[in-house]
Amino acid sequence: MDINSNLQKEIDETLNVLDNMETVTVSPFFKDKTMNVLFAEKEEKMQTMWSWFTPKLQLVTLACIVVLNVIAFTKLEVVSTYDEEVTEFAESYGLSTSDDTLILNNY
Repeated sequence: MDINSNLQKEIDETLNVLDNMETVTVSPFFKDKTMNVLFAEKEEKMQTMWSWFTPKLQLVTLACIVVLNVIAFTKLEVVSTYDEEVTEFAESYGLSTSDDTLILNNY
């Protein structure tokens, strides 16, 4: 019977705790502040991926590419003709009929 009285005493104490509870006052803007904090974190995570490639860096990269293309275009020689290209190809693969390139004919 001692167990039943202790059990009843604990139940009564638990119920008395509920009677002593008071209502909690919350700021009317608590929900708005919490929602702003939650959504602000998500936006920051999405922006960190390409944050290093700023518009200034994009402009500098574009300028470098344009300058390199202009330099490459000015260095390009388009003056060669078809006959010169065929002759150069034949000499490089040993298909040329000229005797000037042979070492044994110099003696």
